[in-house]
Amino acid sequence: MIADLGIVFGRVAFVMLFVLNLGGLLTWVERKQSAIMQDRIGANRASILGFRLLGLFHPVADAIKMLTKEDFCPARADRFLFTLAPFVSVFFALAAFASIPFGDVLRVGDREIPLQAITLNVGILYLFAMLSLGVYGVMMAGWSSANNYALMGGQRAAALMISAEIAIGASIMGVIMVYGSLNMMEIVRGQGRLLWGWVPMWGIVTQPLAFLLFVTAGIAATKRIPFDMPEGESEIIGYFIEYSGMKFGMFAMADFLETVVIAGMTTALFLGGWQVPYLGADGFGFPWGSALALPHLLVVLLQVGSFVAKVVAMIFVLMVVRWTLPRFRYDQAMRLGWLGLFPLSILNIALTGAVLLLWNAR
Repeated sequence: MIADLGIVFGRVAFVMLFVLNLGGLLTWVERKQSAIMQDRIGANRASILGFRLLGLFHPVADAIKMLTKEDFCPARADRFLFTLAPFVSVFFALAAFASIPFGDVLRVGDREIPLQAITLNVGILYLFAMLSLGVYGVMMAGWSSANNYALMGGQRAAALMISAEIAIGASIMGVIMVYGSLNMMEIVRGQGRLLWGWVPMWGIVTQPLAFLLFVTAGIAATKRIPFDMPEGESEIIGYFIEYSGMKFGMFAMADFLETVVIAGMTTALFLGGWQVPYLGADGFGFPWGSALALPHLLVVLLQVGSFVAKVVAMIFVLMVVRWTLPRFRYDQAMRLGWLGLFPLSILNIALTGAVLLLWNAR
């Protein structure tokens, strides 16, 4: 019993450290990537003993600055909800990643350890629940601040997130239909099968329209450009305008954590997750008949490395979109969600059902 609890704690700790550290690093990545795209140097001022390390100390400087700033609370604010809101946003952003598998199984003696923080037969439903509960954080922040601009920002954020999450849910129904499971691990394992004997059955191959819809709705769910109208300075001040210090930092961190979660979900559902083409539990088995046996630990390391590399590549794509497109108007974002993404997601479900009927009737 104690050993089982230790294994669960170790998996949860690994996932939380991975997500938190990657989310913190994104504050540096965003500055440097935008600088590269705009032909400038970017963050390079913060130093320790004269060493700057390409600006990598800037996240540390940000953390020190936010920890030492005054913790302000408006006089008319609901102090309890005002304090709770940033914790709610960060908690549910972190908890959402828990059911995403980062590898298959690690065999230690006669014990098999699933490389997943928590194993659920309905992991996708758990993901949706965590993403949906994140709406409460932004609404609590907007209402409890006793600021009309913050309230309007919270309402915009809630409307945007709800429309995006409905589109997310509808877009991956086709994935569930193709792989026949709500279990994230089983969906990733299903993507290891080969189509026509040589094409890996990744979600982006079997569900290309759903992939585009999911990524678009996922960007909207993170409330970042081009969907940053909840905090767009040129239109509205934003739902966390009254926050300062580390509470402000937690809302900013929640946006980065949601970016990591969307990248992880995209990887698990559409990019094969931890799958490496033609890599099985015992090594590589190629369609032309040759094989290459590998030690179990090396296979696990390749799987985890493949998952991390795909997540990082997906984050890069999301960052490129963030620094390329202009902000939508609020009405344009709502129209895109309800009259664009959602109907196309329903159409994708119908098309997937028709294709599966024809495929099974062969």
